[in-house]
Parts: sequence; structure tokens; C-alpha cells
Amino acid sequence: MSLLERLNNDMKQAMKNKEKDKLTVIRMLKAALQNEAIKQGNTELTEDQELAILSREVKQRKDSLNEFEKAGRHDLVEKIQTELTYVNIYMPKQLSEEELEAIVQETIDEVNASSKADIGKVMGALMPKVKGKSDGGLVNKLVQKKLS
Repeated sequence: MSLLERLNNDMKQAMKNKEKDKLTVIRMLKAALQNEAIKQGNTELTEDQELAILSREVKQRKDSLNEFEKAGRHDLVEKIQTELTYVNIYMPKQLSEEELEAIVQETIDEVNASSKADIGKVMGALMPKVKGKSDGGLVNKLVQKKLS
């Protein structure tokens, strides 16, 4: 089942259950996916493209969350946290820090990296492996820690 089909099914269920917040988030995700498909000129997106869109949506909400927290807008913080919860339902299972550290070490060994100068090489090989399964900032932090 494609992500769009899953969103359609969940949207119907949210309508039946009168879950207003969930319905709003599902509609936003559907719109983002459909807009990207139109922009690409395709009728369907690949799984990687869908994942990239979901990741972008999560990142936008996390950025908004940080800004609203700094501004003291607790009403909006709660709203964004709720949205983030619903968006994360459609994201792939996130890697634990231990799993991520193992993948980072394995990639460092693969590319024979030994210093901070090799961070770009490691990140280039590593990011396709963890795409959508981990936060890029955390990955970068772990790579820097391992290479320092």
C-alpha cells in the first residue's frame, strides 16, 4: 500500500471518528505529496521521494516548535507537538542511538576515515543508509565524535 493510499484510508477513519487534528495533518501531508507529484510531473512518487517529503514535514514542524518555544507561544507549541506526533506515524521506525553508532562506525571503517577532514566522505556514504531513519544532525554529531 502506497503512502497516499494509507493517508486516504486514515483520512476516512479520522472523519468517521471526528478527529479534527489528525484529519488536518493528514490533509496537509496529502497536499504536500500531491504538490510534489505535480511538480515532478509524475502521477506517483517513489518511496524515496515520499520519505523525503515526510522528512521535510517533520523538520519544518521541529523548527516551528523551537521557534514557538523561544517565543513563549505555549498554545502553538502544543498544536505543533500534536501535528508532529501524527506525522511521525507515517515515518519509518527511527534507529536507536546504539544502532546508529554501529552504522556510523561501520561506515567509517568502510571509507577508511581517520580524521575530521574525512567527515564529508563519511557523511556521503552514511546518509543514504540512514535516510529517513535518523535525524541528520544527530548523525553528523556522532560522526564528528567518532572522528575527533
